Amino acid sequence: VRLVESGGGSVQAGGSLRLSCAASGYTYRSYYCVAWFRQAPDQEREEVAVIGGAGRTRYADSVKGRFTISKDNAKNTLYLQMNSLKPEDTAMYYCAAVRASSCPFRLTSWGYWGQGTQVTVSS
Repeated sequence: VRLVESGGGSVQAGGSLRLSCAASGYTYRSYYCVAWFRQAPDQEREEVAVIGGAGRTRYADSVKGRFTISKDNAKNTLYLQMNSLKPEDTAMYYCAAVRASSCPFRLTSWGYWGQGTQVTVSS
């Protein structure tokens, strides 16, 4: 299983970016949970958004109303549309996946990780 993120970059506050995560070695089938996490320097990795096999989503409070997670099963790609970006969104963003009927909350429960893509938001 391999996850490869792309789409990161530098943007000014208020701008938008769309991150992508292409999967190989398995497909985003209905029994896989997929998610975006982020980690800023000297901070713990945190969950940003999750989407389950049935399409149910959950978001961190800090990104609700600004970020949207989606997936294209035909393209085997996960997306994160990020709007109204703030400097505090600056972090390395990772996609993750796990085969589960109920998407886990514990970081250690996510079995597959990408290498990350950097997002930098300037004020």
